[in-house]
Amino acid sequence: MKWTIAMTQEELNRKSIIEKAEDKRIRQREGAEKLGISERHFRRLLKQYRERGDEGLVSGHRGKPSNHRMKADTRDKIVRFIADPIYTGFGPTLLNEVLERYTGISISKESMRQIMIEEDKHHPKKKRKTKTHPPRERRCRRGELVQIDGSYHAWLEERGPNACLLLFVDDATSAIEAARFVDTETYFAYGGLCKSYFKAFGTPVAFYSDKFSVFRVNSRTGIHKQAITQFTRVLNTLGIELICANSPQAKGRVERANGTFQDRLVKELRLQRINNYQDANAFLPVFLAAYNRKFAVLPRSVKDAHAPLDMSIDLDFLFSIHDTRTISKDLLIRYHNITYQIVTNRPPENLIGRQVLTLEDEHGGLSVFLNQQQLNLTISQVHPTKNPRVVSTKSFASHAVSPPADHPWRTYGKKINGKPLRVSDS
Repeated sequence: MKWTIAMTQEELNRKSIIEKAEDKRIRQREGAEKLGISERHFRRLLKQYRERGDEGLVSGHRGKPSNHRMKADTRDKIVRFIADPIYTGFGPTLLNEVLERYTGISISKESMRQIMIEEDKHHPKKKRKTKTHPPRERRCRRGELVQIDGSYHAWLEERGPNACLLLFVDDATSAIEAARFVDTETYFAYGGLCKSYFKAFGTPVAFYSDKFSVFRVNSRTGIHKQAITQFTRVLNTLGIELICANSPQAKGRVERANGTFQDRLVKELRLQRINNYQDANAFLPVFLAAYNRKFAVLPRSVKDAHAPLDMSIDLDFLFSIHDTRTISKDLLIRYHNITYQIVTNRPPENLIGRQVLTLEDEHGGLSVFLNQQQLNLTISQVHPTKNPRVVSTKSFASHAVSPPADHPWRTYGKKINGKPLRVSDS
């Protein structure tokens, strides 16, 4: 009777040395040294070879299930758990953590990945070639640099509208210092989060952001060359530096946090049955604590770079929209197409032509100050406007405007010497 014995390269090498020892061409001690085993184990292998031939050198575990394999009933429990529709879209790593949290079953994330592939719950993606970006070394101290950004996403999936999540990520630790759901990424949205952040931790050394119009004036022509935004004005007052990144990779910590939140936070909000952003904001501190425990690292220096907040500073005053107006001869000022009458007992000649500071709060309320004294106002006249509402370039409400049918752009013909030639309508 003939049969085939499959042997690995290691087993073939072992067979040649065993045969030399059997033929007395080498000593057993030399054979044990060449195989890297003890003389006792070498004699055991030699005895098995004499009794069973080549089959005695083949591993006895081959073709048998592993002693460390998962029990069938445990695997059945995992399969039933991941079959729940609420876990649709969960990745292997996150689903493995949720499995341990709710059932106490602890397996490796690779085992979870293989089970999900077998159950058609996960489809591996081919790794794409990506452009490498040299990593930037972390800052040494907490509060030395805070990366800020907003992420628009369907955070509640089909249970609610899209919204923007503002994140403040510390560069030294990767910890999320502050977060909040807002409707759109605006100056007042960042201002509200900054106020709570400053009250909790103090003022950081620097903020690291993108070039969104909240952070810098992107027009560099004419009078706008030296202009600053309201947000920059506040930071200059507080002594905080603002750095605008030239690429998303430059502020990679907050960008990676956005990606992680778009995966994990969406699933957590689903598990918590949260259907509105008021409840989502209430849940954020719980999620941030768990996130920081898992992903935050220790800074290289134990010193904190945050400066204590001066309690004499009125943050509501500071984060209002500051502008100036000149009082007319009738003691009127105009702001956002509304004419306001200044009510005062002072002689009019003391106010005419004076420049006043206007403050607009996040609710649209207007306050006017002259030499740090607030003036009383009444609405004199409201002027209707036909100007379209300004929409943030990052807002979901923004849309492309198509030129009208009679726009000159549509009547240009071919170019001559690089210049467009106007084509008459006749």
